[in-house]
Amino acid sequence: MSEKKTFVLRLSPDVYNSLEKWAAEEFRSVNGQLEWIIEKALKDAGRHPSGKGKINNK
Repeated sequence: MSEKKTFVLRLSPDVYNSLEKWAAEEFRSVNGQLEWIIEKALKDAGRHPSGKGKINNK
């Protein structure tokens, strides 16, 4: 397994509660849900380090 970087993220209680509910509905932890959201956003923006995703035409 690759090493993961840790960092602090501050969220409002309302945002955290919404994220926690969403994660539970998809059988993920909050951390897992955040990782999934970030990976998807990177792929959709064509910025994922794997090079997979939409092509960035800038």
